[in-house]
Amino acid sequence: MLQLIDIGANLTHDSFDDDRDDVIERAASAGVARLIVTGASVTGSVQAVALAGSYPGRLFSTAGVHPHHAQTLDEHSIAALRSLLAADSVVAVGECGLDFFRDFAPRDAQERAFGSQLALAAEVGKPVFLHQRDAHAQFVDILAPFRDRLTGGVAHCFTGGARELRDYLDLDLYIGITGWVCDERRGDALRSALPQIPLNRLLIETDAPYLLPRDLVEKPRNRRNEPAFLPHVLERIAAHMNEPIEAIAQATTDNAERLFALARAPAP
Repeated sequence: MLQLIDIGANLTHDSFDDDRDDVIERAASAGVARLIVTGASVTGSVQAVALAGSYPGRLFSTAGVHPHHAQTLDEHSIAALRSLLAADSVVAVGECGLDFFRDFAPRDAQERAFGSQLALAAEVGKPVFLHQRDAHAQFVDILAPFRDRLTGGVAHCFTGGARELRDYLDLDLYIGITGWVCDERRGDALRSALPQIPLNRLLIETDAPYLLPRDLVEKPRNRRNEPAFLPHVLERIAAHMNEPIEAIAQATTDNAERLFALARAPAP
């Protein structure tokens, strides 16, 4: 039985309201033993922490403010996040970063919020869960001066190619791969870059309920992604990296335990 870790699942999303416990159990039955629930706002982070508390040792969470909500981040928000990050079940700061594709918040507000959360991560000694879309150069410029003060970080939902990958590896980041790798329309650059990711830098995630793998043979009627589909993503990554599935599974679990300071799971 696989013992995978889904490092990014938005399990507080309202699409899970009717069957959240069932989703978590389906994941466990599929070999996804542990999940990290993403916090994308102060309120969402509070909800993520509460959910993780309902499944001790199985669910963990992040706490942060997504760039879409950058304008909401003020000194009171930072104080609230600092309090949440004191919990052992909260393993990273974020989701934080820059999103110049949607531009739901002004870019200067995004940059300020990103820097503030990097400073918070350096203060509390927890890694960062990073978001970047259409803002690569600015993202690297803001992140690089903080890197030596951070305990680590992951480029969540990496969709770029070789150049972006090289920059992130130079910053000693982990690389989170989702079902984007299964997208025949948009995933070419990512699939080409996959073999260049060192096994000790690779992480896997679903970003559920988003990014349902397009090549699933039997897709759910509601088109909702969920953590139980992580083994499918694992299989596609292994194929494109020309590595055994078991090697990718072991490496990504080891990497998640290392980055997020999770206790090593007992042997099945």
